[in-house]
Amino acid sequence: MYKLTRPSGFDFYSNTINYRAAIGTTIRVTDYDPPRKGPCGKGLHASKNPNDCFVGAGIPCAAFRVRGIQKLAGDKRKSRYRALKVVEEIYDLDALFGWKYSEVMDPINPFKLIPPEIGADQVQLLRQWASLGDSVGGSVWASVRASVRDSVWKWNSVLDSVLDSVRNSVRASVGASVRASVGDYVWDSVGNSVGDHVWDSVGASVGAFTWAYVSSLFPNVKKWKGFNHEPGTNPFQSGIDLWRMGLVPSFDGKTWRLHGGPKAEILWQGSI
Repeated sequence: MYKLTRPSGFDFYSNTINYRAAIGTTIRVTDYDPPRKGPCGKGLHASKNPNDCFVGAGIPCAAFRVRGIQKLAGDKRKSRYRALKVVEEIYDLDALFGWKYSEVMDPINPFKLIPPEIGADQVQLLRQWASLGDSVGGSVWASVRASVRDSVWKWNSVLDSVLDSVRNSVRASVGASVRASVGDYVWDSVGNSVGDHVWDSVGASVGAFTWAYVSSLFPNVKKWKGFNHEPGTNPFQSGIDLWRMGLVPSFDGKTWRLHGGPKAEILWQGSI
């Protein structure tokens, strides 16, 4: 079984039980609910799948392998016990969770990178990114977001925590107005450089671009729903490559642009 705690080793719920200090010993509680209260009642909770622990935890976190004692209740996602034997702390959280926890903790902000000179390689990546519409036939930008959400179903309990971590990091570094998603933070910087009248179209395209980056944090996904691609490949790889170069594309309905640098300057624009 697995237990996630705050980075300090203390539990998320009460911040009073130190799992790190208890390694090799057993933690017991005297205040617990009867079995009829189900898995969410009072007691000590743990999960067989470490990603299910995020139902009551968040990012950042520490992870511990535990052994349940005197089980009170449980379901498919978590179990409740009167006591937990703390076996060890787990340090390789990327391997434990099956997604890039270390990068989620320190996500790449494209506007903090030094962008390259725009040449044929960058324009070709932009062309590949723009061509995603050929795969879905409808609104490609909405389709990217839907594909990522639908394809990481194994990690649904952690996706919101991942988005929160990425959003908070981008918010602090880009300094944009508060928005509902990380895509909107990047959109603010890009939108200011191209004008208010194209914000709707630009916002949709840049929002989808940030979802492409989020997809790269889940490398174990083999099939991205809604898009035609070779098994095991990421159909959004062109967007991911641009992000990691420090380039953010935007589209106002007629013109494509590539932005980069701390002020999201327009480095290239044209039709493709």
